[in-house]
Amino acid sequence: MAFRYPNGKKFVDGRNEKKKKTVSKDVRFSNRGMSLEEDINETNEYYLAREIAVIHKKPTPLQIVNVHYPSRSAAVVTEAYFQKPSTTDYNGLYKGKYIDFEAKETKNKQSFPFKNFHEHQIEHMRRVISQGGIAFALLRFSISDEVYFLEARHLISFYDQRGESRKSMKKADIEKYGVLIPTGYHPRIDYLKVINDKML
Repeated sequence: MAFRYPNGKKFVDGRNEKKKKTVSKDVRFSNRGMSLEEDINETNEYYLAREIAVIHKKPTPLQIVNVHYPSRSAAVVTEAYFQKPSTTDYNGLYKGKYIDFEAKETKNKQSFPFKNFHEHQIEHMRRVISQGGIAFALLRFSISDEVYFLEARHLISFYDQRGESRKSMKKADIEKYGVLIPTGYHPRIDYLKVINDKML
């Protein structure tokens, strides 16, 4: 006997219905829509909240030239210039050590372009190392969603060897000299674990 709701829709007794087959898909939910910067910022908030480390993104030094005020409560910067070349993306303190690093992403599958790095950033890393600080780069291959920790000394060495015939670092070299960091939940990119294991 068929029953109907007041709106005319048929009542279906789940016990008499054949179970539909569900096809499971291997979907990676760990990092959907998150940029490397967002993942690192979330990681740094985790470290800070638990008093593990104090590491922040450096503000970009801008000279504001023109501001538009569409209303009293809103202001829109319409023209600005970089005051000076920025150094690296992040810095802070961990276990009494100065931490300084750059974060970069690429859509390339088998190489990481040197054009993603600037000469002044490489020089800054050299200076950090010379003063006993810890400098490195976090490199994400976005297509495969892999993040590698690469010590600055290796990055600098690769950068110094670049030329007309070598415009990028091979992924195989990054795999050899770097450390793959699995993306987790809390923290998302636990780069301090690599520092503990390799550099302290």
